[in-house]
Amino acid sequence: MKKIILLILCAILSVPTFADGADTIVVARDGSGKFRTVQEAVESARAFMDYTVTIFVKKGVYKEKVIVPSWLENIEIIGEDRDNTIITYDDHANINKMGTFRTYTVKVEGNGITFRNITIENNAAQLGQAVALHTEGDRLKFINCRFLGNQDTIYTGTPKTRLYFKDCYIEGTTDFIFGPSTALFNDCVIHCKRNSYITAASTPKDVKYGYIFRKCKITAAEGVNKVYLGRPWRPYAYTLFMECELGNFILPEGWHNWGKKENEQTARYLEYKNYGAGADRKARHQWSREISKSEMKDLSIGSIFSVNDNWNPLN
Repeated sequence: MKKIILLILCAILSVPTFADGADTIVVARDGSGKFRTVQEAVESARAFMDYTVTIFVKKGVYKEKVIVPSWLENIEIIGEDRDNTIITYDDHANINKMGTFRTYTVKVEGNGITFRNITIENNAAQLGQAVALHTEGDRLKFINCRFLGNQDTIYTGTPKTRLYFKDCYIEGTTDFIFGPSTALFNDCVIHCKRNSYITAASTPKDVKYGYIFRKCKITAAEGVNKVYLGRPWRPYAYTLFMECELGNFILPEGWHNWGKKENEQTARYLEYKNYGAGADRKARHQWSREISKSEMKDLSIGSIFSVNDNWNPLN
């Protein structure tokens, strides 16, 4: 009877309940689940599944580097509590000359992978680039997650791959969202920890959309007062902030050319109906621009993500 009452209460309160089974794998540091590490659970999943497997991660701190390999599909990794279910590691680029792209805490190579209610962190000292999330797969979703780090927090590493972030918190210092993928950040908080640059897109010339921030709140740590919205890691970088709240720490010019005048002819830096003290476009660089209402018609989720097929992350 007590179990029935508990299940009813969980349903009313929308609290997720999971138990080990054919389609669910429970991870717990205290040994109460099938596995004690997230990586063990990932490695237990079958290759190229046509059904969804849920990895439910109980509250705790999981110090490990996690790789979701390319042969895994249709996996959901769900934390019990966003702020208290933490995957963390502390590699940075200057440890044994490992370079930026080996510093990840979580690397997602597989397609059709979803993360929910979980924190992914790189808590390395500020001694070099230190990636928390490194993505290479397509059709990836991150819902109600936190991404904690400093320089290079999120690396979206493969052109023409599609990522959807919803209700996430992302923090960093320099270029902390960077790479060539197409990514939509919806209703997210983007927190700037240092006077620097938020984005460093490297969108290929033949890809229509890069980074789109929609209805996001851009915040800053105390004392931060000189932040650029982005600089182009590659010449055709595409970044759009639309209907976002921009604080007074955003520099009036808004964007940076990475010290290359020629990037001003190719970079696609756009804004639309932003608000707040940092949204005034009067002093913006003339090579960035405000998009028109007619251009907004091409910014449906279907249009943004129609790269390889008609994937819609809301379905």
